[in-house]
Amino acid sequence: MKIFGSELTRAELAQRTGDLSAVAGIRQVVLDNGLERGVRAIDLRTAAGLEVEVLVDRAFDLGSARYRGMPLGWRSGNGFRHPGLHEHNDEGGLSWLRALDGLLVSGGLDHTLFGGEVDATDYAYPPKQKVSHGLHGRLTAIPARLLEAREIVGGDGSSILRVVGEVVQATSFGEHLRLTRSIELDFDGREIRLHDVVDNLGFERTPHMFLYHLNFGWPLVDEGTEFLASIDSTPWASDSVAVQGVSYRKLPQPQKGFVEQVFEHELVPDVEGRHRVALLSADSRFGVEVSWEAVGMPHFFEWQNLRSGQYAIGLEPSTHHVTGDAAARDGGSMIWLEHGDSREYRTTIRVLEGTDATDATRRSIRAAGDQPE
Repeated sequence: MKIFGSELTRAELAQRTGDLSAVAGIRQVVLDNGLERGVRAIDLRTAAGLEVEVLVDRAFDLGSARYRGMPLGWRSGNGFRHPGLHEHNDEGGLSWLRALDGLLVSGGLDHTLFGGEVDATDYAYPPKQKVSHGLHGRLTAIPARLLEAREIVGGDGSSILRVVGEVVQATSFGEHLRLTRSIELDFDGREIRLHDVVDNLGFERTPHMFLYHLNFGWPLVDEGTEFLASIDSTPWASDSVAVQGVSYRKLPQPQKGFVEQVFEHELVPDVEGRHRVALLSADSRFGVEVSWEAVGMPHFFEWQNLRSGQYAIGLEPSTHHVTGDAAARDGGSMIWLEHGDSREYRTTIRVLEGTDATDATRRSIRAAGDQPE
């Protein structure tokens, strides 16, 4: 293992400290102030300097994230609100925006994208002919059940920090879906590995939609930051793109009154069947790469929130097109899960330190395809 510049075996490291958590480890905490009070969280720290906060009571999503003290995940100012404060149907279905904070906010499990009413007759409950959804669904305000939080030591002395949680989204006469999420970091690693399994515990055919809202902020996001991807086409962009004309590829400095811009990019997978995108600093000395299995989440959105005080970029793998729930049902692309059916998703978030790392990512993405200016 690479520990503070030295190659050490686990035994050699143990000779140098009585508690390996001084170097890397897992700590369970409870947030205890303001609107975050009572939220359970797990802090993961690696010897390379990667720190990640897992929000157990916020659907096992990712809160604060840092690398060697530098923030990676975006902080919106909302805070990691206790789920008991969330009002799903408030503000015309846009109350999800009050929960938007941190590195990962997941959307789902039966709905993503903008809200509205859709058919619910499959649930065979006469008073419930339709179901109403808000922006990105109900998932983010559901507490998880913690199943595992431990260090796994391999036979070769390697070590993995692993946490596993289970989130159940259920109602009588409606959906009964379960998300089982595993999060892993190598003891001396610079990457976060997510493995999600969504299955239908109910006995009615149930729609499934899923989206990762991965949010990155300053200082990674700054004037000159480059968005890198292999893009075949951009079939959709928000109206604000034509009005403001801000590039999807090179970021400007924060702008007062900026209206969010959203692009749906059709990506080209690499030879391993994975989509890869990256954010690189203006000097290419630092960056973050996100990769995921294209078969599970074939669609991708780039979200630009470049407003002063809200300065962020969202990288959003998705199971569905931006047109959303009703269009997926009408067009035949909705995912329907019968009892016992499941869907699996694997995603990696990797820190890129130094030009060798960013150049390697640039080459791997360019090997899959180019992107327009």
